[in-house]
Amino acid sequence: MTLIKSMTGYGRCVETVNGREFTVELRSVNNRYLDCSVKLPRSVSFAEDAVKQAVKAAVSRGKVDVFITIKSETAEDTAISLNKAVLEGYLGAMRQMVEEFGVRDDISVSTVSRLPEVFSVEKPDVDEEQLLSDLMGVVSKALEAYNAMRTTEGAALDADLRSRGNTILELVALVEQGNAQTVVDYRARLEAKLREVLENTNIDESRILTEAAIFADKVAVDEETVRLRSHLDQMNTMLTGGGAIGRKLDFLLQEMNREANTIGSKCTDVKLARIVVDIKAELEKIREQTQNIE
Repeated sequence: MTLIKSMTGYGRCVETVNGREFTVELRSVNNRYLDCSVKLPRSVSFAEDAVKQAVKAAVSRGKVDVFITIKSETAEDTAISLNKAVLEGYLGAMRQMVEEFGVRDDISVSTVSRLPEVFSVEKPDVDEEQLLSDLMGVVSKALEAYNAMRTTEGAALDADLRSRGNTILELVALVEQGNAQTVVDYRARLEAKLREVLENTNIDESRILTEAAIFADKVAVDEETVRLRSHLDQMNTMLTGGGAIGRKLDFLLQEMNREANTIGSKCTDVKLARIVVDIKAELEKIREQTQNIE
């Protein structure tokens, strides 16, 4: 069974491979689309695209930041040597300055060490293919930890949405019961009013039935409650199916709110109006939670 995931999460892996310590951290927040940013040492800048592709394969949407650091356990990464020929050239030119122009001779190690190309810096050849393979192995493990956390949070979101959906169904049932009673009460009030006005005159029962039918049609919410129940069933089906359902749920919530607004506009009874407010409040909480779902 595919579970839903939260868009917020954190994952970290530290592992030493072939003499290098790799640290990979991932963290994410909500975002409408997938936005991946990778920060890594310049020496492995060639790996940026591969890391982004790995994230893309595991994440559908969210703002994901990836932080990578690499420490070498050996001292063979860099070899620094003195470029004697260049240094002799600098010193000869400096002595000439002293002799010909009479400037003060303040030549020191700190002075010449800052001159260009006095030192030769040599780095050993790096097997980029092997380095990339080592790095991506650690990235994969960090992604596993990251997705595990998102799945745990997703399970909590799943339970919360289903619970709120059940609450709405209970409230919808109350609206349906109250709506039917509203029509009955309206007919009783109408009949009492006519008897009061007409006193002993015979009351036209067909007129009362007609007026009650017109009122019942105006306040009927059957179609809306049926659609709202259907939308809640769809939500549960999506949650059961799992995967990246955030955008679909977003659209479904718009439809649910539309039905709730229509129901509210038809409810003339104060008690029913309050129940509709409770339905809307639950839908708003579902909408807020949906913003966290991938």
